[in-house]
Amino acid sequence: MKTSYRTHNCGELRIENVGENVVLTGWIRRIRELGPIIFIDLRDRYGITQLKIENPELINQVKQYTREYVIQAKGKVIERESKNPNLPTGDIEVDIYEINLLNKAELPPFLIEDQTDAFEDLRLKYRYLDLRRPIMQKHLILRAKLYQSIRRNLEKEGFLEVETPYFIKTTPEGARDFIVPSRLYKGNFFALPQSPQILKQLLMVSGIDRYFQITRCFRDEDLRGDRQPEFTQLDCEMSFVTQEDVLNTFERMIKNVYKEVMDIDLGEEPFKRLTYKEAVENYGTDKPDLRFDMKISDVSGNFKETEFKVFKTILEQGGKILSLVLKGQAPLSRKKLDKLNDFVRKLPYDAKGVAYIQILENEFKSSIGKFFSQEFFQELAGQLNAEQGDIIFLLAHPDKAKAYKSIGEFRLHLAEKFNLYQKDWDLHWVIDFPLFEKDEETGRILSMHHPFTMPNPEDLHLLDSDPLKVRAWSYDLVINGNEILSGSIRIHEPELQKKIFKILGLSEEETEQKFGFMINAFKYGA
Repeated sequence: MKTSYRTHNCGELRIENVGENVVLTGWIRRIRELGPIIFIDLRDRYGITQLKIENPELINQVKQYTREYVIQAKGKVIERESKNPNLPTGDIEVDIYEINLLNKAELPPFLIEDQTDAFEDLRLKYRYLDLRRPIMQKHLILRAKLYQSIRRNLEKEGFLEVETPYFIKTTPEGARDFIVPSRLYKGNFFALPQSPQILKQLLMVSGIDRYFQITRCFRDEDLRGDRQPEFTQLDCEMSFVTQEDVLNTFERMIKNVYKEVMDIDLGEEPFKRLTYKEAVENYGTDKPDLRFDMKISDVSGNFKETEFKVFKTILEQGGKILSLVLKGQAPLSRKKLDKLNDFVRKLPYDAKGVAYIQILENEFKSSIGKFFSQEFFQELAGQLNAEQGDIIFLLAHPDKAKAYKSIGEFRLHLAEKFNLYQKDWDLHWVIDFPLFEKDEETGRILSMHHPFTMPNPEDLHLLDSDPLKVRAWSYDLVINGNEILSGSIRIHEPELQKKIFKILGLSEEETEQKFGFMINAFKYGA
């Protein structure tokens, strides 16, 4: 770190440096007066070092300073009398004999600490101060280490880093494009890439058989926690591989990155794999959180003879009755059960709530107890492996898809409320997604991922007769209930690609106009 301004940073001095003369620069985090001595916590992005000042002239000088002043401090490293085990530099302090003011600072509008007192809008207005906070700098440092590790690992696997253009034609990626007007061609626009999808496929045609890029992507869509107008993604493409090759390659990369960046060993075992159908039917979502064990059970068959009007009507409409077992939480108060019920009612899936069955020492206590016998509850509990102290929740909905979505959200809510997590990290693949889905409003067939996804070869015969049953050669990596990676084997045959566009309702003219350049490229040995 040695420069004209400093010999060390504020995070590197240790007990072995005692006796050395050093020069530090940084921001004043805190000034403390203890009788005839002043202590300063000096901060930079590397850490914090305590400065000790006993010289009366220096003390008078420092009394003019306040938080976030930028200073240069010269002194000798000494061992601290009162050590701080929470700081890497906590065994030492610097006995200061000279301080130079590098810049004054106005009092910042919020605390430059991990736990700040500012709301997000104020933090964003003063983003440069927000990023001065140690916790924010740790995020940036982690991100930089992640990039370096990714590059090292992909280069070992034979990937070539290539930059693709930002000014391109519009492509159907599932969101709106941001458009940029052309100065030279009035009335014409460029689109910013939602991803380098088509560009990287053309690189495969070029013979660049393994490509990667850490790239910016742009999507003009409504904001959510995992949807930003611009974001960075690791983008990759490979030639001469199967789905199995892709999953194995990126498992290796991810395990290495976890170890190098966070010193977390994910083990030698392959990541678990779930089919899309298994994920939805067991967990109510295609990105399940498997840090805790709570599967959904379809108990519709148990109620097929019921006279309970609510359940009977739902089953007659072709709906579902689904259940979850919450282990070891009974008895739960009526107030808490009502709050759980309210959570389900407020979900955007039109669910009317959940019924409960508490398994107590000598009885089953239920919100629907007057409609069913204790023997019926006993049989249901046995089927679900529910025991004394457990609570069975039942959710009924006339729409199957909404039933699974509702109970899937409820499952996550239970985990949060009752801290059901059994491990810190869970990584697994979800495979066998449907190739197509139907738009509920228009009835049109749409691509579930994008129109360049390869159908599972076993289902090619269904493209003409029943396209909604065709599985895709696509896969998501889910980490702690978040979709972190998504990919697929791509179509490389011109006729198959044309057929997919036809199923999606594109005419030959539209296909040629929008994708002719790519389909023509496939004619030359893709």
